[in-house]
Amino acid sequence: MPPHDADVLDLASGHEQVVFCNDAATGLRAIVAIHSTALGPALGGTRFYPYASTADAVVDVLNLSRGMSYKAALAGLDLGGGKAVIIGDPATLKSEALLRAYGRFVQSLGGRYFTACDVGTFSEDMDDVARECDFVTGRTVAHGGAGDSSVLTAFGVFQGMRAAAERVWGEPTVAGRTVGIAGVGKVGRHLARHLVEDGATVVVTDVSAAAVARVREELPDVREVASADELVASGIDVYAPCALGGALTDEVVETLTATVVCGAANNQLAHPGVEKALEERGILYAPDYCVNAGGLIQVADELEGFSFERAQQRASGIFETTRKVFELAAAESVPPAVAADRLAERRMQEVGRLRGIWLPS
Repeated sequence: MPPHDADVLDLASGHEQVVFCNDAATGLRAIVAIHSTALGPALGGTRFYPYASTADAVVDVLNLSRGMSYKAALAGLDLGGGKAVIIGDPATLKSEALLRAYGRFVQSLGGRYFTACDVGTFSEDMDDVARECDFVTGRTVAHGGAGDSSVLTAFGVFQGMRAAAERVWGEPTVAGRTVGIAGVGKVGRHLARHLVEDGATVVVTDVSAAAVARVREELPDVREVASADELVASGIDVYAPCALGGALTDEVVETLTATVVCGAANNQLAHPGVEKALEERGILYAPDYCVNAGGLIQVADELEGFSFERAQQRASGIFETTRKVFELAAAESVPPAVAADRLAERRMQEVGRLRGIWLPS
């Protein structure tokens, strides 16, 4: 069901700035949403996706940018939250000219928003954006960047999963457990490797047969099932949604066999209230923006002059952050998703700049 105008306006009411970017010559239709700069300039990736409507794109960019504010705050970064979406099929629409046009729009924001990779965009694309823009991270190694941010995203999710395993089973490991991954593209593939190395049995599914084939070629013991519906109903201990958002619907929660949910996808809860349904079923949910912050940590480190070792050390802190979320949830008798929000909001309020919004010096 398409969103109503009132719903979109309600979502946007908490945002500092929403900018529509159009360039007829290249076919660019983009939206940049800056949710908060209370902690510093907004940082978030650019998603290139064939949305069914502009309204759908607006809802997605508003939700994603809000999530980035909370993710940066919980990760301890002095950054705010933003996100951008480019409307269209990247396989047919993406071009150097379009990306450079997009870079000029980002440049016009004067540094209030830094962009990076997301679904449908890659480090090579950021190199093209950077030809017209100073506020780009997630670039290729050849251009002084960190390269693929999915490496540390997966590492961070694995750290969060270890914390969840400790909470449920007493030990920070998934050895001997069965983990189901829905989506084995950029992040899910790296996550599968961490899990196999830790001693887990891994079951995967993806709409792309090529993505599954690549994982199984690298990790022959990984099993495949036909669909996400089949995966959640199978005998898994941990469910890792690693595709697009909204994976945790009422129907999924009802059929889910896992005891832990911990994955890389953004905005996993299909609607408010799902977090309570998970808790009522005795399923421990590791909040997505808490555990998937490794990629943000990686591209943020690039702004200082990238060091993989330093970024990985910072991303390893996701284990302790996830622990704190679970401890607060228990202490205040709330679901972990609520506890994570409270921790992030406290930091934004306590550390946030008095002037409210960030402006270039």
